[in-house]
Amino acid sequence: MVFLYTLGIRIYFILVKIASPFNPKAKQWLNGRKDLFNRLEAAVGIGNRIAWFHCASLGEFEQGRSVIEAFKERNPDFKILITFFSPSGYEVRKNYSGADFIFYLPLDTWNNARRFVRIVNPEVVFFVKYEFWYFMLNRLRQEEIKTYLISTIFRPNQIFFKRYGLWYRRMLRCFTHFFVQNRQSEQLLLSIGYSNVTISGDTRFDRVFQIASQAKNIQEISTFKNGEMTLVCGSSWPKDEELLAAWYKNSCTKIKLVIAPHEIGEEHVQRIIQLFDGVKVARYTQAGDYDLASCQILIIDTIGILSSAYRYGELAYIGGGFGSGIHNTLEAATWGIPVVFGPKHQKFKEASDLIRGGGGFSISTLDELTQTLNALICDSTKLKLGAQFAREYVDVKRGATQTILSAVRL
Repeated sequence: MVFLYTLGIRIYFILVKIASPFNPKAKQWLNGRKDLFNRLEAAVGIGNRIAWFHCASLGEFEQGRSVIEAFKERNPDFKILITFFSPSGYEVRKNYSGADFIFYLPLDTWNNARRFVRIVNPEVVFFVKYEFWYFMLNRLRQEEIKTYLISTIFRPNQIFFKRYGLWYRRMLRCFTHFFVQNRQSEQLLLSIGYSNVTISGDTRFDRVFQIASQAKNIQEISTFKNGEMTLVCGSSWPKDEELLAAWYKNSCTKIKLVIAPHEIGEEHVQRIIQLFDGVKVARYTQAGDYDLASCQILIIDTIGILSSAYRYGELAYIGGGFGSGIHNTLEAATWGIPVVFGPKHQKFKEASDLIRGGGGFSISTLDELTQTLNALICDSTKLKLGAQFAREYVDVKRGATQTILSAVRL
């Protein structure tokens, strides 16, 4: 299995290298790892107490951010190292001020793991949600470095819980403790002999509450809203936008619509404008060119303000549910607004919870979208109850960060 794993890692590296001239993310993945160990050694130095947090990508970073910041506040003598596997995490957060060092994780080979751990010499390590790198985890175990897996979810269909998953189960021995989101994850670990587990909940609830408490007033959106009912569409993909445009242009109930697309390239923005042909559309980055109060659609063609934009909505549509999975529903729910999303939400417990409580609504077709949105817009009681559940759901789920850090012994 070690041979096959190593072979798979090598093949992955070759494929990335082949793709790099044509794929910007593959190129970033390679360039970010050039001369990695020399740069790492020069930055980290000698004698520092290091707490290392590893995040696969941007989503995992946001999931672990509350723990990173709370750890730093409680342990100011530690230096914080954050590593990313994916460019989509590193490139967005490479200048994050809450960390002392931010790097890519090296390719998982025996030699790379040995060299990385020798240079960093971390006192404590946190892997956020996922990522199981065989050589790195085993090196940490050999060096007897405390290693925690936080805010994770295990599912019965994962290879750890299959008859042929023995080799992968052994990888779990490398973790000092597991902090899982739910009871099913705890039970799955217990079923294969791991009792070093705590149900801590999901750290994202702490993070979205923190985001809401630090949210910015966005004058352009306030002017655009002009006191009217507003739907905020976050992280939309083409299918989401097509459905919203079809609903909006045929709806007898006209409300304001803020769209923050997942991709903000010019071609995509122009495509959205065309979808809403005949409707007065404004672009956030060109707000001065419009009479915003008279516009019906506002496209957020920049990044970094979506979490604050939700505060201006009475309801939200969360994109991604017609692709690989919905984006963050909690960023909207924390503002006390019901959330609507596409059908692919099964991997997200919070989506199911919101649906059960009346604060979330899943749609698969234009008819379902129309019925759901029109019901929420026209029935003030339904809207109010959904909003109340969404807010209370986030409030009651907070506290995972405190649970994790209280249990970590340095």
